[in-house]
Order: sequence, then C-alpha cells, then structure tokens
Amino acid sequence: MNEMLEKIAVSKGQKGKSTQDDIVYAHIFDAILEQRIAPGTKLNEESLGEIFGVSRTIIRRALSRLGYEQVVVLRPNRGAVVASPSIEEARQIVFSRRIIEKAVTELVIENAEDAQIDKLKKLVLDEQNCFDRGDRGAGIRLSGEFHLRMAELANNAPLLSFQRSLVSQCSLIIAQYESGAKSHCSYDEHFELIDAIRQRDKAKAVSLMMHHLDHIEKKLNFDEDTSSNDLKSVFSNIFAKK
Repeated sequence: MNEMLEKIAVSKGQKGKSTQDDIVYAHIFDAILEQRIAPGTKLNEESLGEIFGVSRTIIRRALSRLGYEQVVVLRPNRGAVVASPSIEEARQIVFSRRIIEKAVTELVIENAEDAQIDKLKKLVLDEQNCFDRGDRGAGIRLSGEFHLRMAELANNAPLLSFQRSLVSQCSLIIAQYESGAKSHCSYDEHFELIDAIRQRDKAKAVSLMMHHLDHIEKKLNFDEDTSSNDLKSVFSNIFAKK
C-alpha cells in the first residue's frame, strides 16, 4: 500500500484490513453518501489516480465495484460517471427501497441481539452529534450508514447487497431532486425506530420505517441539482493528508 493510502487507512482504523481499491472505493462511496459529489460527475481515472496516489488499474477496480452497485455508470471508451437517475428511475429506486427496508426491519427484530441494538443506537448518537456541531456531510453519511447497519443486522447477505446499492442511489436522488432547504435523514426517527426494535414490536417498527421513508420522499421535487463535480474539491480532505 502506498504512503498516501496507508495514512488514510490508519486514520480510519483499517490498516492491514483493506486493499488499495477497497480504500478508494470507500472514499468515493462515502462522498456519494455525504452528497459531496454531484450526480453526472465524470470520474476521470487519471485525476482520481493523482488524488489517491495509485495506478489507473486500482481506480478501475474501485469504479467497477461502484458500477456493480449502480451508483457509477461505466461507459465503454468514454469513462465512468456518477449515476444521474432520471425521474422514472428515481421513483423505481424509492419504491424498491420501501420493499427492502420493510424486509430488513422485520429481520432485524427477529435476529438482532441487544448488544447489537446498543451499537446501532451509538451510531445514531454519533449522527446527532455531527449535525449538532454543523458537520452536515458526516451526519448525512451516518444517516445512510444507519440503514446499512440495519441491513447487516438482518443477517441476509443478498438484502445487504441490495441495500448498499439502494442507499447510495437514494443519496444521489436526494442530492439531485431534494426541494427547499437542505435537510437530512432524521435521527429522531432513527431513535424511535430503535426503541420499537428493542421492544420487538414488528408492526410498529415497520410503520415507523415507512413513515420515515415518507418524509424523505416528500422532499423530492425532481427539479433541483446540488453538490459538486470538481473531483479535487470533493476529495480535498485527501490532499490535506499529503
């Protein structure tokens, strides 16, 4: 692992656990979850290689994984771009998310142990702290990670794979189509959901999850665009580590 990525891995507590393309993949995935990178952004292999200090082969591996999760579009002979869902695609993604979240919530109640639920609550406390101190990007990422952690606790590998794709695609949809003032996935609703899970109240937990997704969907007007398509700006924190 080169010196740049080794520093990043150490800062994330990943040294010895991640390959170079794992780390590049994780940073691009996080940038999408944090809505720091705009839908439709061209992911230039040379620029990303320079940013992360790795070969284009490593970049291609990371982009291929993101392509598999449908958050990046791999265009033959034209390079990769961050997915930019159409209105119809956005509606289909949101619909699919509802189905997956219902199944995940039910399985979490059946499978999650109390200690795991405690860790889930700690993640939401971290999410709340991020928003309280004004770190909106990290708060948004942790909001997405809450749903990914739920999928992990469901103990169903295919559902987790689907959820990773849907959560990141939904982040792109929110970045592209959210109306009004920028908001976030409510940690208050996450806390309520955790309480229902701890009580093993499946009907209440599913109802809260659907209500939670209602709030997200109602903020979409399929009309606005945000974020940045400047890769060096998006990954400025990487340059700061050099």
